[in-house]
Amino acid sequence: MAARLKDHYLKQVMPALTKEFNYTNVMAVPKITKISVNMGLGEATQNPRIMDSAVSELGSLTGQKPVITKAKKSIAAFKLREGMPVGCAVTLRGDRMYEFLDRLMNTALPRVRDFRGVNTKSFDGRGNYTLGLKEQLLFPEIDYNKVDKVKGMNICITTTAKTDAEGLALLKLMGMPFRNANS
Repeated sequence: MAARLKDHYLKQVMPALTKEFNYTNVMAVPKITKISVNMGLGEATQNPRIMDSAVSELGSLTGQKPVITKAKKSIAAFKLREGMPVGCAVTLRGDRMYEFLDRLMNTALPRVRDFRGVNTKSFDGRGNYTLGLKEQLLFPEIDYNKVDKVKGMNICITTTAKTDAEGLALLKLMGMPFRNANS
C-alpha cells in the first residue's frame, strides 16, 4: 500500500508545481528525497541508560532502527571521549518517509502548545528545510508514563528543489503548516 502523502504528491502537488514554475520536464519538478531525524544526547556521557530509551523512542516514531552516533573527538571540559555515544539518528526514504511526514504535519505539529505554524525562514538556501522539536511527546506513539526525560530532535527535510521558493512551494502544497507572513 502506497503512502497517502505520496499519492497526494503525484496527483495534486506535481501538476500544481509544474504549472507554477513552468517546468517542461517531469524530472525537474522538486520532490522530497529523504528526511533525517536526529536526537542529540549530551548527557549520555553521565547517564548511559538515556541512550537506550532514546533509541527505542526514535525507533517507534520512525518505524526504523536508529544508528547510534559517536563523538568524533575528545573534549575534556564536557568529560567526553572519542567514540562515546552522544546521540542517535535515522534517515528515512520512500514510503516510511512519507508516512513520517504525514504524521509530523497532521498529528505532531498541531499538538505544540500555542502553535501558529512553522517558520518559513528555516530553509538552507538550496530548498532543504530544517525543523527543531523541543520534546518527543508530541507524537502519539510515545507513552507519556514511560518517558524518563524529555528529549528534543532535529528533523531535516531534503528536497531536490534548487531554490528556497521552490522548496517552500513544495512543502506548502504537501500540507506543511507554515506561519502567516503577517503574524
